[in-house]
Amino acid sequence: MKPLNLITIALICIAAGLASPAAAGTADVVVASSTIEPPVLMKGDVGTLTVEIMNHGAGPVAIRSARLYGSGVVALSDAYPSVGDIGAGTTKRFTFTVRADGGEGTFYPPFVLDFQNGGALRYPVPIQVEDTPLTASIVKKPDAFAEGRRADVTILVGNPRPNTASGVQVIPQGTGFTATPSSAFIGALAADAAGTAVFNLTPEDETDVTFRVLWHNGINTHSVDIALPVTFGEDKRQADLYVTNVEIMPEIGGYRIVGDVMNAGLESARSVLIRPGEPAIPTDPFRVYVVGTLDPDDAAPFEVTFRVAGDTKTIPVIIEHRDSDGNRYTETTTVDLGSITAISAGEDDGGIPIAGIAIAVLIAIGIIGAIYYSWRRK
Repeated sequence: MKPLNLITIALICIAAGLASPAAAGTADVVVASSTIEPPVLMKGDVGTLTVEIMNHGAGPVAIRSARLYGSGVVALSDAYPSVGDIGAGTTKRFTFTVRADGGEGTFYPPFVLDFQNGGALRYPVPIQVEDTPLTASIVKKPDAFAEGRRADVTILVGNPRPNTASGVQVIPQGTGFTATPSSAFIGALAADAAGTAVFNLTPEDETDVTFRVLWHNGINTHSVDIALPVTFGEDKRQADLYVTNVEIMPEIGGYRIVGDVMNAGLESARSVLIRPGEPAIPTDPFRVYVVGTLDPDDAAPFEVTFRVAGDTKTIPVIIEHRDSDGNRYTETTTVDLGSITAISAGEDDGGIPIAGIAIAVLIAIGIIGAIYYSWRRK
């Protein structure tokens, strides 16, 4: 009797129901890859896990079901109860919705593939969970805020996570202020990257401004807050005006003050006006003196005219200016009139009585008339 070859033995086994081509090829089915989006979950995050299998064999393999087990990271979607055949040299993908229910660390929920003719493939899928959030810090703000004065505030957002954060934006929240823009979009931040958001902040009251940083980890939204206390104080850079070289000159019925105004601040003073304050009564020609714009370290001359009632000895000289945002500021310098007395209406600048001048003119006219009359008689 001739010995049976391998092909003949295989055919006999198939006929007897002892083996099948599908069962014999289960060892050729392997997990080719597994991916999860987002790549790193945070606690409570929902992600999408995709497992790809491949048949390296020469024939098809029948698959009964596919499912995902595990704790720490659990499957939210149903298993695949009926899969079917996977052809030779082909791939098949299985997608599961998962949620990180445990703490931080790397979890290995098992992916199990059951074959139709017995046997199973079990593969632990690595899934990383890390709760590190994005960071936010205030990298630029004024030394002090002022009511109604606009100030620049810069927020720096960093991503210390091992994966990219998407849709990053910064939103100022609170009351008692206005902010431009109302929100700032930074976009995607790769791992170890940073981005900035700049706001023009105008406070109406002392308050707290909360900058909320929103971002997405996959389909999951997260946030972190940073607070900025807004308290009013003196801005070290603002324009600072001084009056110097003051001279007081009496005029008929009043006074004239001349001097210089200087900007000792670090910002320009705009629309500078100088006027005498009460109890002084402004008079022409210089009720108000318009200086215009004074840049830092610049000076300009001015003069104002006024009169006073009674025995007033001091009067305020008021300086008004605006900043680049249109906010108005007022500064006052007190000027001592001292013993200087205004010239009365009956005196000129040289102190000669006007009535005396009129009498002298009349006498001169009389003399000229007498001479003319005596000449006519000759």
